[in-house]
Amino acid sequence: MDSTKHVTLEAERPASAEKKEYKDETPKEVRGRMATTPVNRLMLSMGIPMILSMMLQALYNIVDSAFVANIEGVGEQALNALTLAFPVQMLMVAVSIGTGVGVNALLSRSLGQGDRKRASLAAGNGIFLATIIYAVFLIFAFVGIDPYLRTQSANETILGMGHDYLLICCGLSFGIIYYSIFKKVLQGTGRSLYSTIAQVSGAIANIILDPIMIFGLLGFPEMGVRGAALATVVGQMLSLVIALIFHLRLDKEVDNGFKYMKPSKRVIGQIYSIGLPAIISQALMSFMTYFLNIILVQIGENVVTAYGLYYKIQQFILFAAFGLRDAITPIVSYSYGMGSKPRIKDGIRWGMIYTLLIMTAGFAALELFAGPIASVFGLSGETQKLCVAAIRIISFSFWFAGANIAFQGVFQALECGMESLVISVCRQLLFVLPVAWALTRIILAGSAPAALVWITFPVAEGLSCLIAWFMMRRVNRKHGLV
Repeated sequence: MDSTKHVTLEAERPASAEKKEYKDETPKEVRGRMATTPVNRLMLSMGIPMILSMMLQALYNIVDSAFVANIEGVGEQALNALTLAFPVQMLMVAVSIGTGVGVNALLSRSLGQGDRKRASLAAGNGIFLATIIYAVFLIFAFVGIDPYLRTQSANETILGMGHDYLLICCGLSFGIIYYSIFKKVLQGTGRSLYSTIAQVSGAIANIILDPIMIFGLLGFPEMGVRGAALATVVGQMLSLVIALIFHLRLDKEVDNGFKYMKPSKRVIGQIYSIGLPAIISQALMSFMTYFLNIILVQIGENVVTAYGLYYKIQQFILFAAFGLRDAITPIVSYSYGMGSKPRIKDGIRWGMIYTLLIMTAGFAALELFAGPIASVFGLSGETQKLCVAAIRIISFSFWFAGANIAFQGVFQALECGMESLVISVCRQLLFVLPVAWALTRIILAGSAPAALVWITFPVAEGLSCLIAWFMMRRVNRKHGLV
């Protein structure tokens, strides 16, 4: 193989890193942990708290749906309303977390290079960007909700509940948006445990408040889906407050102040060179769900309800993979900033091993308990059957989905945003919507049962994983990791 085709890690560092020697001001305990702890142990110590926090996040989404589904007389309609609202919530999280991913990677790499000022600018500009994001969703809360919902349903009861839910979640979205930034800053400095504490606290608050606000307990008025929305935003605000306190008290290697929040084109460009593919990646989930709702409603509203419920159930597993990815990215990114090829290779290898182990456990759990899980939500007979079928069929995609998520974390860390974006487009648009549309045509023609549509997801994830594997080989050669 022609060695001239390989680009070394040192040659790929930012020009500023080549021209200027930085005084490494990273605290010794952080530098030692990120730079010298064996990668398999470091990934577990950082990843387990993130995994637990993400799984709890998914759990309270499930609990939220379980309470809403049991609202007397309109449970399935309320669940359908939340399904229609879900793409907007995902888009909000996509933009916030994607921006945070960019902040995280830039901050981690800057600390690995000993550049305290750039790390501080990354955190400060992240806060500025969060303010812009909140302003956009606040405007949407007042002018965009009704037009959006009416593209998916004509049922006035469902539309009314969906409007009430989104008005609160978008209008008071500053909690989740700012928390997403501080969460990634804490993770970027190696303090994932504290981001977990903040997220767990918000999730527990949400779970406690859900029944109180939905059904009117302890003197609260019965608010139905509005109560579910209020419980959600209160939990998000609590997570924000706790994460902010931890950041101010513990992130000593990052300076705070308005001068670091002043928008810098260069820093914002660096944040979004990494974060934009992550935003698009997660935003594609939003668009995929939105267009799938439009496709699936042609078969029946119960198919939309079943898919929306399954989507939240599978998040319990996929969010664990996302949590581990949030450990893979800073570890590989820090190692990249150091120029340590062995630690980069270990980060990739152990990240993939741990992810596939998580996916195997998740597959086994859902296959064994599909029926009992679906029965918790009080669905009608046909809707429950569709949900069970979704659990049993779509879960076969977990191994491919987990590998795709891990690959994306590695690509983001190695500044290969385009590769990450390609995977997202493949698994959430290119191989999903056309297949779902074609299977829907077959079902509507009376040639197959409605559950056939669930095959869409194993097909999409499998084909995307094959493409990701080929791209990873090319990235390995580019960075001289083979």
